[in-house]
Amino acid sequence: MDPTFIAIAIAIVLAVVGFLVYSRSKAKTEQIEAPPEEKQLPKATQPEKAGKPVAKPATETTKAVKPSTAKTEKAAPAATETPAAKPSTPPVASTRAEPAEAPAAVAPPSVKAAVKPAAPRKEPSPLSARKRDVEGLRKGLSRVREKEGFFGRLKSLFTGAKEIDPQIVDQIEEVLLSSDVGVKTTEALLADIKEALQKKELADNDKVWQSLREHAVKILSIDGGGGIRLSANPTVVMVIGVNGVGKTTTIGKLATKLKADGKKVVLAAGDTFRAAAVQQLTIWGKRVGCEVVSGKDGANPGAVIFDAIQRAKEMGADVVLADTAGRLHTKSNLMDELTKVSRTMAKALDGAPHETLLVLDATNGQNAMQQAAMFKESLPISGIVLTKLDGTAKGGVILGICAEHNLPVRYIGIGERAEDLRDFVAEEFVEAMLGQNESADAAA
Repeated sequence: MDPTFIAIAIAIVLAVVGFLVYSRSKAKTEQIEAPPEEKQLPKATQPEKAGKPVAKPATETTKAVKPSTAKTEKAAPAATETPAAKPSTPPVASTRAEPAEAPAAVAPPSVKAAVKPAAPRKEPSPLSARKRDVEGLRKGLSRVREKEGFFGRLKSLFTGAKEIDPQIVDQIEEVLLSSDVGVKTTEALLADIKEALQKKELADNDKVWQSLREHAVKILSIDGGGGIRLSANPTVVMVIGVNGVGKTTTIGKLATKLKADGKKVVLAAGDTFRAAAVQQLTIWGKRVGCEVVSGKDGANPGAVIFDAIQRAKEMGADVVLADTAGRLHTKSNLMDELTKVSRTMAKALDGAPHETLLVLDATNGQNAMQQAAMFKESLPISGIVLTKLDGTAKGGVILGICAEHNLPVRYIGIGERAEDLRDFVAEEFVEAMLGQNESADAAA
């Protein structure tokens, strides 16, 4: 065989083999270089799925050529601000920073609008709180203020009159007497008005009305009135009165008020002759959260109250509210029993009872004044609780009790709710009953 032909054949074979080897090596090189590009594409598309702006092509190219630089910028963007950073890095950093800075410039106003603090809530002033109390009293005294009530009848004497009627004093006297104010109290109220009219110091009807209100406040302002005095620890309060005036209910409401003021209260079920009274007081105790000390039916009321005082001392209570059996003020033997109960209290604690509250029903009128006189003879009464003022159109009995018996009013009841037992404040009561402002007229 010709050597030349063999040499050519070998050269062709080597060329083919070389070409194949080159092709395979190139393919492997492309496969090795391809993964960075394939991995880069998902990164570029991830922000698009998340709803974020897609990076610019220049940023993607930079990441493909220099992946280490891109990672360094993502981990520490502050490095691009140093003088040692490469010239090509700032454009990439600025390109990525623009989308982040744009929302930042707009966000603060919307955030401020969303969290803009509301106008500070103003606490009610003492004056506004007093107005609310007076308005509440007016509602409770609505029957007194209606046309046929105490206030309404007095007001009709002055309405539309520009000059003083010579008979005005006699007309006022008639209204006062028929509203259970009482003869002595009516005479005391009108004595100064008559004298001032004779001296012509009361030039018009408004001044007569104002004088009447001032005298009413003076009569009702005995011992400051308004609430019991916690003079001992515990303070023992004895609650007395005839049947049906609301003693047990008054104790429950008073316990509610004291608990709301943070006081620890013990209730003594001293009305042992009436099982319903014990049950009623027990219900109030559970409702308010007070301990109730009771005995068996017909037990000695003094012994029950004695145990209640001892229990109050053990638990560090602030107040003991002692219920007693209702009794007719005309029965001297029953009144004597109250005196014995009072002496038993003193044995349990020196000075007890520290307060003796007489509960009177305002709807009883002049009979309530007689009850006050009889109970006052048997016990040293420290204050009056006048209930059911919302149920009478007269209401003048409160003036008669204070004037004739010199007893302060501690509380008044103007409704069935616990909060309707109110501390008595003479000025507020007179304003609610005899006030002539617009809101008062509306209430009337």
